[in-house]
Amino acid sequence: MTVSANRTSEFFHSYAHDFNAIYGNSNTFVNRWINRYLRASMRLRYEKTIAGCNPIEGKSVLDIGCGPGHYSVALAKNGAARVYGIDFADEMIAIASQNAAASGVEGRCQFARHDFLADPIDGKYDYTVAMGFMDYMADPRKTIEKVLSVTKGKAFFSFPTDRGILAWQRKLRYKQRCPLYLYSQAQLDQLFSGVGRGQLRRERIARDYFVTVTM
Repeated sequence: MTVSANRTSEFFHSYAHDFNAIYGNSNTFVNRWINRYLRASMRLRYEKTIAGCNPIEGKSVLDIGCGPGHYSVALAKNGAARVYGIDFADEMIAIASQNAAASGVEGRCQFARHDFLADPIDGKYDYTVAMGFMDYMADPRKTIEKVLSVTKGKAFFSFPTDRGILAWQRKLRYKQRCPLYLYSQAQLDQLFSGVGRGQLRRERIARDYFVTVTM
């Protein structure tokens, strides 16, 4: 694992419980305001990914950078036969396993600590999810190519935009935490140019680009 990947892994290991709490049910005025204005992308990309993994009954899913496992658990509850969640933060994997067990889908979810680019991925999956993952990848082209190589149905990506006050604020917050990579529309066009044989769809959702590749 590279130095930058180590920094990212260490940060998310320490941040795991706070990140998991973002998906909680707090309904205070402050939390509702934060979710509406600062976390809109997280909600929208979650909703679009879950809807995009359809049909899900009996399908397989690879959840890259699974974090606390909320995508994995939701897709397993919706009927996925097998969900494999990987992350490079140990505490994220521990929480994801706990969340799957609490939801009664531990038999269909497997979680493991992996460096996606460095470690082999066996087989291909009907759906591959890379939400909130490209933000931290120093080699996005190589990452995209590997994601598509392990996908036989649809692959879903999110890319944070480099425009707007939220992007500027996020750059400041992450300066001392771990490397952060933001993207322009032109960069995305270049990254996906000539990659794979799939049908590409790109959408702007709040502060992210949501990209679907249908193989």
